Amino acid sequence: MAERANERKTLNPLIILLGILVLAGAMSYFVESGRYERDGRLVVPGSYQVLDKQPQVAHLFRATAGDAELAYPVSITELLMSIPLGLERGAGLIFMVLIIGGMFGILTKGGAVDAGLERLLSLVKGNIYVLVIALMLVFSAGSTFLGLASEYLLVIPLMVAMAQRLGMAPIIGFAIVTVSVKVGYLSSVSNPLPLTIAQPLVGLQIFSGAGFRFVCYLVFLLIGIGFMLWVIRRQAHGEQVELVLNHSRLSWRHSLMLVVLMASIGFLVYASNTWHWKHEALSAYYIGISLLLAVISGLGANGAADAFVSGMKKVLLASFLIGVASAVAVTLEQGQILDSVVHSLVGLIGEGTPTVAASGMFMAQLLLDFLIPSTSGQAAVSMPIMGPIGQLSGVSGQTTVLAFLFGNGITNMLTPTSGTLLAYLATANVGWAQWARFVLPLWAIFIVTALVLLAVAVQIGF
Repeated sequence: MAERANERKTLNPLIILLGILVLAGAMSYFVESGRYERDGRLVVPGSYQVLDKQPQVAHLFRATAGDAELAYPVSITELLMSIPLGLERGAGLIFMVLIIGGMFGILTKGGAVDAGLERLLSLVKGNIYVLVIALMLVFSAGSTFLGLASEYLLVIPLMVAMAQRLGMAPIIGFAIVTVSVKVGYLSSVSNPLPLTIAQPLVGLQIFSGAGFRFVCYLVFLLIGIGFMLWVIRRQAHGEQVELVLNHSRLSWRHSLMLVVLMASIGFLVYASNTWHWKHEALSAYYIGISLLLAVISGLGANGAADAFVSGMKKVLLASFLIGVASAVAVTLEQGQILDSVVHSLVGLIGEGTPTVAASGMFMAQLLLDFLIPSTSGQAAVSMPIMGPIGQLSGVSGQTTVLAFLFGNGITNMLTPTSGTLLAYLATANVGWAQWARFVLPLWAIFIVTALVLLAVAVQIGF
């Protein structure tokens, strides 16, 4: 009875995203349309101009796109069309998530996941706290130094299975990876994805200022690890978990499957950084690994195919959400209000004292990331504007970049418009609303910590 009550209280994430999509469409009627001039992907500061728009209710039923030189609010037809357009835009990520789900279906059906976790937990004598600290150090280091994020999609199902093996909720395993990745991106000590775009735009040498960002990384990492250990201790204590381990050796099939998986992750890190693989290349890589695992598993052709399809089914709904999230961006672009929101946020920052201005930049980035969840995309749009504001307010280029990193990283922990976060949730089979309730306390702590660290950065002249 209690389980049914909880199910009624949990809002389907599809409803949440559709609500956001409708809100984005409604904004095109009461938010002015405008645009900046662009030099390639980069915004030209001071070039914002308001576009003429007549937001009559009659436009709701407009069937045609209208004059390309004028701004129009989004019609019902365009709102509906944004969903297939969003699915098309996010197709690479959607299919990649489905293939990863199928691959782990083979691993799970073949018994390699359960056997490998038994062996891993026996090595640390069942001490989950030691294991969590070690894993979070490794995952966060990969993100902050190398920019790893989508590469960890392979690891999330393993962490979820580990949490379940320990008698805890799947969201614990999911959080071990997700919190680590977000901690890494928050400081981005040498993360090439944001730094190679953001730092040159404010006249900085790429990867400069790594020393203070490393201090910030340690602060956020300690908080993240502390939060996870506290949650695990509370849950384990409440459920009286008793771990019974099987110390038998792994079979040759299980050992070989796990070796292939670990080797494939290692090669993936090298390949994605060396050859800059996109979603299509990554998906092909995962298909190849799936075929190899199917041969080793001993399930037979039909058994492996059934396991692959079963794994895909588990992430099908959540994969669809990635396309709906992309539809929000399509709607904002069609209504030509994205640049208007950026311009309004810039106006709110003003030219106050350096500490206030740095905090204002951070809060603006928090809000902006909801509309532009892409790290590189947000850097290209916001940094040409934030850079001059920082100069007028006495905020250094390094602190301006830091405000961008903090705002982008913290919002991406929670925003339902982030394709990467939705992909993570899909592979873990965790609902967005459940994740939001779980991570909200840490999210608030990170915001306060970011404001303090920005104030320190201003005071020391970083």
